Amino acid sequence: MRGGEELIKILAGSLRGIVERAPFSFEGLQEVKLRTGRPFLCRYEGREYGFLETGEPVATGPEGGENSTKGLRKISGSEVKETLEYAGSYSLYAYEEELRQGFLTVQGGHRIGLAGKTVLVEGRVRSLKHVSFLNIRLAHQVKGCAAGLIPYLYDGDRVRSTLILSPPGFGKTTLLRDLIRLISDGTEGHAGVTVGVADERSELAACYQGVPQNDIGERTDVLDACPKAEGLSMLIRSMSPQVVAADEIGGDRDAEALRQAACCGCSVLATAHGGTLEEIRGKPSMERLLREGLFERHILLGGANAGRRQVGQVLGIYGRDGRILYDPDSKRESGEMPWH
Repeated sequence: MRGGEELIKILAGSLRGIVERAPFSFEGLQEVKLRTGRPFLCRYEGREYGFLETGEPVATGPEGGENSTKGLRKISGSEVKETLEYAGSYSLYAYEEELRQGFLTVQGGHRIGLAGKTVLVEGRVRSLKHVSFLNIRLAHQVKGCAAGLIPYLYDGDRVRSTLILSPPGFGKTTLLRDLIRLISDGTEGHAGVTVGVADERSELAACYQGVPQNDIGERTDVLDACPKAEGLSMLIRSMSPQVVAADEIGGDRDAEALRQAACCGCSVLATAHGGTLEEIRGKPSMERLLREGLFERHILLGGANAGRRQVGQVLGIYGRDGRILYDPDSKRESGEMPWH
């Protein structure tokens, strides 16, 4: 595999050679899954692959038939344990708070999801033990992917509050990350401004020991691994942002935090799971925000017709009232807006 040294060095020694020899590029590798007693799998350019005992990658899924994972190399418990020890630099106790939330962020901003036996204290998860499942999600930054949105997102010098919608896996976090960078650094005709990021899942900035591994702009401040509601409030009180950003808002507390940010004069950038505006309106916490008109722009990725489009492709941009401002089919015909 070309590149990916940060990934290779955290894998168990017995798995490193397999990944190194794979005819993949690091840029296309999305996830690596280690499950005790189950096949060694990865996702590359949107397709799932397993590995034979010889290390040769084999496509799985519908293309492989009913027994598509039969004969694939399986992961041992010791390989999961060794990988976790490498990831935590043999000091997992130092990552107790992250482990409690079910993930670990490593150098390069890559995030390792964990599953196993939970330890409960007074009904709340205190930690994980007997970890048997790892999901390594590779951090890839796509600089410039949000550049085409900029003309739609400014009202003079002010950034319009914007909500990015898509089903899971259609690139809304990647798009939000690039928007933060562009707004923070400034673009042609627009000066850079201070952006505050409440990065609850460590996916936007991908901080490692407090330092962002992703380029999120020169004027961006980050509260890493902090719940969104508390993080947005803390940023407004302490860092004086003109724009605040949060990924995957959902509950009442998140919605109220965004409302309070807007009341303090901040523009809001956020993402949420949903294939259509109607689907979002079906969530009580989001319905109130939409009814109040907090978001001046709604950007839809993927959606019902995602089968004919690429991941991360914009299907539409809508105004506060739901009026469509950008239709990719008509724009693509005229060549006015080359998103890809």
